[in-house]
Amino acid sequence: MHISEGVLSPAVLGAGAVLAAAGIVIGLRKLDYDRLMTVAILAAAFFVGSLIHVPIGPSSVHLILNGLLGMLLGWAAFPSIFVALMLQAILFQYGGITVLGVNTFNMAFPAVVCYYAFRPMLLKSARQRIVGAFCCGALSVAGAGLLTALSLSFSAEGFLRTAQILFLAHIPVMIVEGVITALAVSFIAKVRPEILQFSKE
Repeated sequence: MHISEGVLSPAVLGAGAVLAAAGIVIGLRKLDYDRLMTVAILAAAFFVGSLIHVPIGPSSVHLILNGLLGMLLGWAAFPSIFVALMLQAILFQYGGITVLGVNTFNMAFPAVVCYYAFRPMLLKSARQRIVGAFCCGALSVAGAGLLTALSLSFSAEGFLRTAQILFLAHIPVMIVEGVITALAVSFIAKVRPEILQFSKE
């Protein structure tokens, strides 16, 4: 779901950079530095998951895991996703430096929204925790797909069809991400439940 360089208009690039910078600043201020290891591990998972591409029709999709990061990190998802995307841009030319702000905001903002929407379910029964984690994983991908589609459509009307195809291609990914997030959160609740206590913030 990376947007490549040379595609977006200067206005969209500027807006994305400002919004991403604001999210990163908030994320760093809210970050408990005792949890840096957790943030680093999840950033690495995001980095690796995005490297495996599966072709679907005229597009290709990959795991995003932004919902898992949002569920476990809250606002810290912004700096975590930013670092992972920057390394992907530098090492593998995925996306690019000029679109780093837009790509970061598109991935991280839905994750933070879902964090606030579903975090109360983390500390309740196992069933509610699984439902909340699934919704967070699936809807974070949906939000990222929608923001990416909007970024393309706001840049030029010619990208509208491409934006629609991109969003539709990620519908299966939403379901897979929801399942993966639910399984991961369920596992963490059993072996490291203290990680989920961050949701009391």
